[in-house]
Amino acid sequence: MSENTRQERPGSEPTSPSTPPHAQHARASQPVPPRTASPWGSHTPHRFTLRARDIPRLIAALILLLLVIAAIFPALFAPGDPLAIDPAAGFQPPGGAHPFGTDGSGRDLYTRVIHGAGPSLLIGLGATALGIGLATILGLLAGLGPRWLDFGTSRLIEVLLAFPGLVLALLVMVISGPGALGATVAVGLATAPGYARIIRGRVREIAGSGYVEAARVQGRGRVHILTRHIFPGTARSLASLATLGLGQAIVWVCALSFLGLGVAPPAAEWGALLNEGRQFIATFWWLTFFPGLFIVLTAVSATVLGRGLARTDRSAS
Repeated sequence: MSENTRQERPGSEPTSPSTPPHAQHARASQPVPPRTASPWGSHTPHRFTLRARDIPRLIAALILLLLVIAAIFPALFAPGDPLAIDPAAGFQPPGGAHPFGTDGSGRDLYTRVIHGAGPSLLIGLGATALGIGLATILGLLAGLGPRWLDFGTSRLIEVLLAFPGLVLALLVMVISGPGALGATVAVGLATAPGYARIIRGRVREIAGSGYVEAARVQGRGRVHILTRHIFPGTARSLASLATLGLGQAIVWVCALSFLGLGVAPPAAEWGALLNEGRQFIATFWWLTFFPGLFIVLTAVSATVLGRGLARTDRSAS
């Protein structure tokens, strides 16, 4: 068959009679560039979708963010002096120039509640950090130490858990004395046993997981396993645990101040404000309602956000 009458095979690239054979082979051996997925095809980028169960978490995060801003910059929301008195304006109900009313000395309750966010959140955060820090040490010792150390640490945690948390905090307050520092130490020590038990269980779960066993089989050292597997896995749980514990710590700190063992009056702190208004609860309801409302909002928001983080951690693991 002559070159003029030669037919090309279907699907093959037509070649010129003058093209050398080695050039045809080089062209055929060139890699074919990968196809790019069409943006209208099935491989579309992931889009963020707001689900119904995410709405409470967003509201809780927004409330906590506003409270943190109020704690750091209280003058943005209440530029007045929380200790300024006006005896002529004592016990005014909410409304007008005083949205939350006034106390017996004529001090604006709204200003005192906003400025009280700083001490309440600061003591709560300090107590949570202290409790998480001690619990991490106890949990790591019990979860990674030898059997005798695990036995001794676990028995110590169980003995401390036998006491109700607030009662244990009161016992510590008797030793350390009243005040903001004493309340921070008391609540931190009282919450540490519960955290330590959770962290111990998490550490032992990670230490017995398949990927840690695979790392041991591959000859990885103890330091590598701790820094690459156990510590990161435990840190994810600590985030949700600390958020959950923040609400509990703030409630306990305010309870100690309500009993006269925390921040002393006339300081603007939520528990101290409750203590000042408790004797007028039947007549001037706003003195206890608004400080209690902020305590409840903070505790509920921290709990909702902490449970959301814990659910995310469980789904990721």
